[in-house]
Amino acid sequence: MSTTTPRTVSTLRTPTVRVLVFAAAVAVVGLIGGCGAGGQDTPAAAVHRPAVPSTEQLNGPQPIPGSAAVTPTRVLIPAIGVDQTGLETLHRDPATGELNPPVDFDKAGYYADGPTPGDPGPAVIAGHVDDTSGPKVFYRLRELTAGDQVLITRSDHTNVTFRVDAVKQYPKGAFPTDAVYGPAPGSSLRLITCGGSFDATARSYRDNIVVYASEVSTTPLAPAG
Repeated sequence: MSTTTPRTVSTLRTPTVRVLVFAAAVAVVGLIGGCGAGGQDTPAAAVHRPAVPSTEQLNGPQPIPGSAAVTPTRVLIPAIGVDQTGLETLHRDPATGELNPPVDFDKAGYYADGPTPGDPGPAVIAGHVDDTSGPKVFYRLRELTAGDQVLITRSDHTNVTFRVDAVKQYPKGAFPTDAVYGPAPGSSLRLITCGGSFDATARSYRDNIVVYASEVSTTPLAPAG
């Protein structure tokens, strides 16, 4: 998220996974590919639930066993005008450990091998900041402030409300693996995109924007009509 005109796909740094069912490998830091400008670069193909090598061999988030069938179906962030349905499922590239970004630059995606928003642990939703055509779904993510709400609708017909705790900007070389992906009490949410200035040589944004949020409530979805 920079005022600099985007050029091509940037990368969103993500690390090793976590949650109450697994421990974070804090020293290992992976990437989320392509959260920025471009569109001409094709993200690496996602592979559903690949086998997990040791973190010495492979960087990036690691799957948890037996993830629930419940999925997020809508992300609503009133403060910045985000209302997204049809979230993409994101997985890591088994060759690189990078978390593949949404294929559609206009869509957000959720890390499908981690907790579902509303379940115990830190759930992750990522989205592009922009491309050569202009701002994309998480362009205004950095404008969120503590107390803003993020509402997630789930496929089990529940609405989960999260309250923003903090919004942080990190250089990609100093991504806080444990803070983002480490075990967390209760249900929490991380929203991630690119930010900072645009590095024309690397063709990437230099920083990541991370929004930390905690669950406030879970309520049944109101009947239509």
